Amino acid sequence: MSATSASPSSAMRRAWMAVLAHTPRAELEAALSQVLEGVSPPEFDWLRPPETGLAMVRGRIGGSGDAFNLGEATVTRATLRLRNAAGAAPVGVACHLGRDRRRAELAAFADALLQLPEQHARLHDQLIEPLAAQLAAQRAARRHDAASTRVEFFTMVRGD
Repeated sequence: MSATSASPSSAMRRAWMAVLAHTPRAELEAALSQVLEGVSPPEFDWLRPPETGLAMVRGRIGGSGDAFNLGEATVTRATLRLRNAAGAAPVGVACHLGRDRRRAELAAFADALLQLPEQHARLHDQLIEPLAAQLAAQRAARRHDAASTRVEFFTMVRGD
């Protein structure tokens, strides 16, 4: 949190939005309902209800060369504003690959809640950190599986 404002830094927000964007709906829904258990969630207004569209995916030749259009990907996005009587109402945004509208709703709602100073620490500890750890474990497992299929080649030199 910045000393001059109550809002989180953009790097912190990018980090939690990445976690929300990569978490499957069932896991996000279960984690969010567990965190909000016994608490009445704030009401919100849709600024942009969940909608699905296409985004152009671009690549670079050799990873750093000229850009080219690789193809299109289906993307779902949503934007909402919490009804917050005390102070400025935070705006939650979500964007992820795929067509899951409910997942976009949940991610936008979680993003808005994480911007509330009184909710941020608790939600970050109970929602974002466990989901981030779970995603990191899944990535590590995929890396381990891929590494187990790695083949190392070497050349033997025949006698002089």
